[in-house]
Formats: sequence, structure tokens, C-alpha cells
Amino acid sequence: MSDCFLESPNTPVEREVLALQNSDRERLRVLIIGSRDGVIETIHDLHRRGFAEVGLWSPLLPAPSSGEVMSILTRDRRVGG
Repeated sequence: MSDCFLESPNTPVEREVLALQNSDRERLRVLIIGSRDGVIETIHDLHRRGFAEVGLWSPLLPAPSSGEVMSILTRDRRVGG
């Protein structure tokens, strides 16, 4: 039996990790956590600066800290260039 738990991926997450490990791409995530207004304002500010389109961010999600929300931006980048 192999020690690699990803040898036979069973879940979507395991398949995604395996695909990224075998590609020339790296998945990056940017996370903003704070008040609802603060997160929205920051997403719009980053858009104005040319960082990312507003629609690429996840919907507002409850954050681990009570009363806060978060939004996640996922990007892929080419490894080594």
C-alpha cells in the first residue's frame, strides 16, 4: 500500500489538489475578513486599482469571528514564469 493519500483521489478536493500538483499552475486565494461594509469597500477599491473584477470575489460568507463576513478571490498563476 502506498503512503500517498492522493494516489486514488476520491473527493473533488483531492482531485483538484492532484491536478494542481501535476500542472504548471498554482492556485492562490486572497481572503478579506471584516465588517460587511469594510469588505465590500475593499473589494471595490481593489477593483479600481485594477487588482480584480468585483464579480470574481465570492459572495459574502460568515467569518469565524462573530459579526464579521469574508469574501474569497481564487486565482491561478503559472509556476516559474
